[in-house]
Amino acid sequence: MKIGITCYPSVGGSGIIATELGIQLAEKGHEVHFITSNVPFRLNASHPNIHIHQTDINDYSVFKYPPYDITLASKISEVITEYDLDLIHMHYAVPHAVCGILARQMSGRDVRIVTTLHGTDITVLGHDMSLVNAIRFGIEGSDAVTAVSDSLTRETHELIKTDKSIDTIYNFVEESYFNMKDRETIRLRMKERYGISEGTKVLMHTSNFRKIKRIDDIVRAFSIVQKNLDSVLVLIGDGPETNSVKQLVKELGIEDSVILAGQQSDVKSFYMMSDIFLLLSQKESFGLALLEAMHCGSVPIGSAAGGISEVIKDGETGYIVDVGDYTAAAENIIELLTDGPLYKTIQQQMLQDINIRFHSDVIVREYEALYQKLVGDTHHG
Repeated sequence: MKIGITCYPSVGGSGIIATELGIQLAEKGHEVHFITSNVPFRLNASHPNIHIHQTDINDYSVFKYPPYDITLASKISEVITEYDLDLIHMHYAVPHAVCGILARQMSGRDVRIVTTLHGTDITVLGHDMSLVNAIRFGIEGSDAVTAVSDSLTRETHELIKTDKSIDTIYNFVEESYFNMKDRETIRLRMKERYGISEGTKVLMHTSNFRKIKRIDDIVRAFSIVQKNLDSVLVLIGDGPETNSVKQLVKELGIEDSVILAGQQSDVKSFYMMSDIFLLLSQKESFGLALLEAMHCGSVPIGSAAGGISEVIKDGETGYIVDVGDYTAAAENIIELLTDGPLYKTIQQQMLQDINIRFHSDVIVREYEALYQKLVGDTHHG
């Protein structure tokens, strides 16, 4: 099949998934065309089946803001026509699905449109009344719509008031990169680098440090854990909440045990070093970092928000606590880290479960089956 993919090329989860999906589809022999404003940041491997079409965003004085959407739609329509695409896969309803619909009309071709909802396009933008109609238009004008969790599917129906059928297709990670290989070696090297002694337990969180991530709950949970066992908390990332997190760490008197490591390109080594990965968000459509950490052997504690409780099976592959209940999170962590056999069991069950449910082969096959169904419809109709 000839497939066009449009996503935001930046560091967010949606761009990572779109890029990994494109790479895997190319490996399987499909012709993949990325149509984006920049080369997606994970796309470092060159592959004969991957083509990159970059849009130039013109800055004419007549426009107050550069017309990203129109320029992108125009570029997508060119690629549809020139390469005779069967299908375009748009990541995000706004603006990308809308651009895809416009591009299809411009090209005059019967190209199929798949739209994947990743979360922000619904959970944040869906509360903005000025965008709801555009989001609904993008969803209803697509031939097939997928969401990264059942929770996001439900939320979309509630917020956007659409009866369009939405299939859940989960996210996946690149197992050849995120795995347990050399975990012990990397772990010791990282501990040495950060001056953490060998027996000290490591708790970790990574995000864009927005309020919605509730990093204060993570810090408070850690403050309890740290009174009970020799442990450190490593926070990776940066964002609007950084200063208030630093302030809280100071107030709780735990500066010596909290490492604010800032933005890091090699998050994998931190996952390898950590015993526990924490994601206690207020809202989370899926939680890609969670799955990455689990693949590297870190046992997760998550909040019951959104897709987190679909990734973690409570009590089997990690623990789920209510949003804001940092005391319960602390109790779970202490239990896990003071009971070696329990930790081992949960870790083993976690690795088996994610390998069955979230393996890239499984997920890519689901997308392929969806594509075939749509393109098959065209060819037979």
